[in-house]
Amino acid sequence: MPEAARDATTAQPRKIKYRKSKARWHPSMQAIPVPGIRRMVNMAATMKDVIHLSIGQPDLPTPPHIVDAYIDALRAGQTGYTMDAGLPELLVALRDYYGKRYNRKLTRDNILITSGATEAMYLAISATAAPGRQFIVTDPSFLLYAPLIRMNGGEVKFIPTHPENNHQLDPDEVIRAMGSRTFAIILNSPNNPTGAVYPRSTIETIVEECAYRGIQIYSDEVYDHLIFDDDDYASVLSCAVDLDNIMCISSFSKTYSMAGLRVGWVISSQAAIKSLRRYHMFTTSVANTPSQFAGVAALTGDQQCTRDMVNIYRERRDKIMDLIDETPHLTGYKPGGAFFSFPNLPPHVDGSDLALRMLKETGVCVVPGDAFGEDTANALRFSFSTSCEKLEEAFDRIIPWMAKQQF
Repeated sequence: MPEAARDATTAQPRKIKYRKSKARWHPSMQAIPVPGIRRMVNMAATMKDVIHLSIGQPDLPTPPHIVDAYIDALRAGQTGYTMDAGLPELLVALRDYYGKRYNRKLTRDNILITSGATEAMYLAISATAAPGRQFIVTDPSFLLYAPLIRMNGGEVKFIPTHPENNHQLDPDEVIRAMGSRTFAIILNSPNNPTGAVYPRSTIETIVEECAYRGIQIYSDEVYDHLIFDDDDYASVLSCAVDLDNIMCISSFSKTYSMAGLRVGWVISSQAAIKSLRRYHMFTTSVANTPSQFAGVAALTGDQQCTRDMVNIYRERRDKIMDLIDETPHLTGYKPGGAFFSFPNLPPHVDGSDLALRMLKETGVCVVPGDAFGEDTANALRFSFSTSCEKLEEAFDRIIPWMAKQQF
């Protein structure tokens, strides 16, 4: 037998090694950070006796007439899909409510109902961000904006705000930042995480300049009813001549304590809404149907429930301002809306490290500033969406602990 044949008959079967591979995520996923909020909350979940000043959602109950409308819709069998633009009754209610509030003529075709304001912002940014397009964003800002822009190839240009100026946005600084590659600016008033409410003069100046230059404006107005000191809230809807370069985004989550019901909307030009509807069909398709009926009840019912909530949040705002002023090493200011305060620590103090130690040693959970920007590592976000009693209990722990810190 030839040698080659003998080798063939005695050869052992070749072992095939299968390589274990990781999921091949799209490279844009690298633009998504690990949220500082989730990191703190996950750790707090493993502990006992934690006081949360971290969560950005209302703690007040949803008004009963809104809950009843949701239940009535379920019992009536309203559990199927609505039209892709949204429940017709809700589109009409939003048209009438915001048309009257801002003295602006709107039609149903100016509105798209989404699964919360988060989907609305996702649609607006991901449908327009692209390589070569620059977006101006405040620093600090809500953690959703910058990652979405970067995931889709856009560039973020931050405009810092500061506690010594109550985190107000300087419109002249915004205009100086505009250049040939500036595609859009994202506004958020009242602001998360700072609670800053921008005056009408600021919004009007920015809106006018953007209209002149053809720059888009995405205005996140989810806290538009939680205003403590200024009755004249400046929405882009009341400041813009037309809606051609405007997308106004909001939801029921904060105004009516409906965060988990997941209904938001975009108000814009009919052409923009037509394009976003097509995109919306391939994301969530429609918003929660019973929740949309609840939204109709919210807009058409008695608004005293909202005024009562605002009064409660105002009392808490005043309380936490006093408590922060009593706390060593914290520099506070006066937030005008939402339910957040964002005081500074001394320069060069690592807020992330301090928040972690504070949670472990006092059982109070707050969010470090670096979750919201690149220039806010020495800040902390306190949510006062909790009772005044809980605020006092939290600071009874925080104040003596802070007094012992050696910075």
